Amino acid sequence: MANLNLPVVVFLFVLLAQIITWVGKTALQELAFSFYTRVFLSSSQKTQKRLRSQVLQDKAELNKTSSQDEFAKWAKLKRRVDKSLDDLEKTNNKLSSARSSFALRFSSFLWVITTGSSLFLAWYYRRVPVFWLPDGWLPRLVVSILAFPGAPKGSVSVGAWSAVCRQVLLALEHIVKSLRTPTPTAEAMAVPVDVKAGTVKPKTNLPEAKIEEIETEELD
Repeated sequence: MANLNLPVVVFLFVLLAQIITWVGKTALQELAFSFYTRVFLSSSQKTQKRLRSQVLQDKAELNKTSSQDEFAKWAKLKRRVDKSLDDLEKTNNKLSSARSSFALRFSSFLWVITTGSSLFLAWYYRRVPVFWLPDGWLPRLVVSILAFPGAPKGSVSVGAWSAVCRQVLLALEHIVKSLRTPTPTAEAMAVPVDVKAGTVKPKTNLPEAKIEEIETEELD
């Protein structure tokens, strides 16, 4: 007897993987990293913002200070700017390293809940039928393919059910995109008709061809 919860579980995993594909891994990663920085890297972000503001302010004051007339003040500002730039570079490197590390972990997480989970379900339930097919409903070759790799003959395996669910979702995606695509209006599809001649006159931007008579000289 087939497990009644198994087809639902497989469909939900396939749906989750497809939603991630529709939304985009890059968009999800940026959203997750934004939340991650607010929770775990808020102090570094505040330090980065403060250092940027301080560097801009010190540079503006340094440009207004003469290195000849006010050398002591200019030297002090120059040391402060150099130190702030060094601290800002360290903070930027720390945040950049955190982003790279987070991107690797997040990509691994997405692989586990999409591809990894599908492979695990297909292997763990490889001999468990998702549901049974009526006898003689499909040709033997199709029945054997649906039971691959190890489900009893006459049943649908987890791998085959996953493929069917994925194809159905892709078909629904295509239908939604087709419905959202604007159709040509009646005015754009209309063909002008010459009422006097009673013929259809196609709309074109090409100039009309004119046939001119060629004058020939009579030979004496």
